Amino acid sequence: MCGRFVLLTDLAAIRGRFSVSASDLSVLPVGELVPGREIPAVIRQAENRLVALRWGLIPAWAKDPAIGRKLFNARAETLAQKPSFRDAFRCRRCLIPADGFDEWTGEKGHRRPMRFRLRSGAPFAFAGLYETWRSPEGALLNTCTIVTTVPNALIAPIHDRMPVILTPAAEALWLDRSVHDLAALRPLLAPYPAEAMEAGEPRPRGMLI
Repeated sequence: MCGRFVLLTDLAAIRGRFSVSASDLSVLPVGELVPGREIPAVIRQAENRLVALRWGLIPAWAKDPAIGRKLFNARAETLAQKPSFRDAFRCRRCLIPADGFDEWTGEKGHRRPMRFRLRSGAPFAFAGLYETWRSPEGALLNTCTIVTTVPNALIAPIHDRMPVILTPAAEALWLDRSVHDLAALRPLLAPYPAEAMEAGEPRPRGMLI
């Protein structure tokens, strides 16, 4: 599960890191990001484009947009079967930039967040899916979900799921809209190597992680 992540890297650095040629954003949503908020994402059209998507996927066929409150994560194991995700898995994949993500640990009533990040301190990309939903009045809403997988050895003592973090080498394949061979995509959805990550308590607001 991934229900909160942090993005502190600025717009210029994100554009450079993810080879963004066009951006719909003049200001990057940063800080601690949670479902229901607009978050930045990279999609592939003729070029890499940075866009804002509401976190919580609403399938195009949905009658009630409230379904998005439940679909902020998508299990890697069932992407190809679940009606909510299978079309997006084939055709509408995105990168969701982040600097870290939180999971909670401790006994009930005394739980505290642990922040997981790369040892290098570099920003990275979650594997995401996106959809465009049209309201009965014709308004368009662009939404997304973060793909999760089984945890690596660092996260397993805390939680039984972790978000899929793509390696830089895998990002181009994930974004490639011409790739419909799901067998080629599934190897990308493995847990990120534990030895390349670290965990710690979040710093007070305004401090770097």
